[in-house]
Amino acid sequence: MLCVRQILATNKDKDNIFYMRILGITIPDNKRLEIALTALYGIGRSRALSVLEKAKVDKALKPKDLTVEQENDIRKIIETFRIEGDLKREVASNIKRLKDIKTYRGSRHARRLPARGQRTKTNSRTIRGNVRKTMGSGRKKEDKK
Repeated sequence: MLCVRQILATNKDKDNIFYMRILGITIPDNKRLEIALTALYGIGRSRALSVLEKAKVDKALKPKDLTVEQENDIRKIIETFRIEGDLKREVASNIKRLKDIKTYRGSRHARRLPARGQRTKTNSRTIRGNVRKTMGSGRKKEDKK
């Protein structure tokens, strides 16, 4: 099996930089590994640290400083997890199931409102977007003459 670095050897950038890629996602080269791995959907800080611990790789290294063997070890461990597209599909199907069986949480998702008990009179900007529907907001109506 060819390593990504070997494949990209023919496709060098102008700076001769090789990029670490896992499942089609480019890992940022200028960040520490524990932060860079969080570029993958489904991998947070704690999972990134556990992956690096299993692979016996220092968390302070940057992806550009890794050897090919270390890169392949990290890739093998990460490929055992459900991440990126598979995880997004699973989350979407769970939300669709909640909507289909008409649960309260499903109805909140359908109406684009907070689903976990947050208040909505104020502070529900994150799920609804930055929509302000208060008395003082909006354009002033001009007097007709």
